[in-house]
Amino acid sequence: MLMLGVDERDGDKGRSDTMIVLTVNPQKKSVKMLSIPRDTRTEIVGHGTQDKINHAFAFGGAKMSMDTVENFLDIPIDYYMKINMEGFKDIVDAVGGVTVQNDLDFTSDGIHFAKGSHTLNGKEALAYSRMRHDDPSGDFGRQSRQRAIIEAVIKEGASLSSLTKYDDVFDALSKNIQTNLTFDNMMDIQKNYRDASKSITQSSINGNGTKIDGIYYYIVSDQEKEKVQSELKEQLSIK
Repeated sequence: MLMLGVDERDGDKGRSDTMIVLTVNPQKKSVKMLSIPRDTRTEIVGHGTQDKINHAFAFGGAKMSMDTVENFLDIPIDYYMKINMEGFKDIVDAVGGVTVQNDLDFTSDGIHFAKGSHTLNGKEALAYSRMRHDDPSGDFGRQSRQRAIIEAVIKEGASLSSLTKYDDVFDALSKNIQTNLTFDNMMDIQKNYRDASKSITQSSINGNGTKIDGIYYYIVSDQEKEKVQSELKEQLSIK
């Protein structure tokens, strides 16, 4: 599944500034979360250009993003989930908040996050996951916090037992998410894949930043790409 975090504005389709691939293996009972840096230079499938990977969404929506990521990682992308980042806080609140382990002291959107364990509501989780400029790791630090929030949401969602909570969750999902998952798909995942949420590993892609014609790009070497592709194929038990 490709998760696209999009900040949408009036009259603008938006760019997918957050791109996370979730590979789920129910036999291995494991989930791998891979962040793709938004400035990664790659072929935009269906557009005929080499560009930043997050531009695929602006050019051709979720379909072009899926095709581009599928080509980049050489694995099948079956589903997508486009999340309105502003509404993401509703999803966090619907599962009753999330707990994260913070390793950087910072303030974001007027909220102070000291080092240590924090239980966050939706507004706090959004501020926590958005901070980038004051992080020594820049966008990679933000990606790590985003994956931590999503991992916490997955674990909270998998442990839900109250039908009342389900109503809240589906209400939040319907308002803030577009996906090609059907309701039956979602119920199947909750029923048959929930054990996989107990083993979630996170990773990112190594590369180097450079400017081409005055525009910043993140360049991933062929060797790094092959390494990431092999790890994902092993996770999915495909060749």
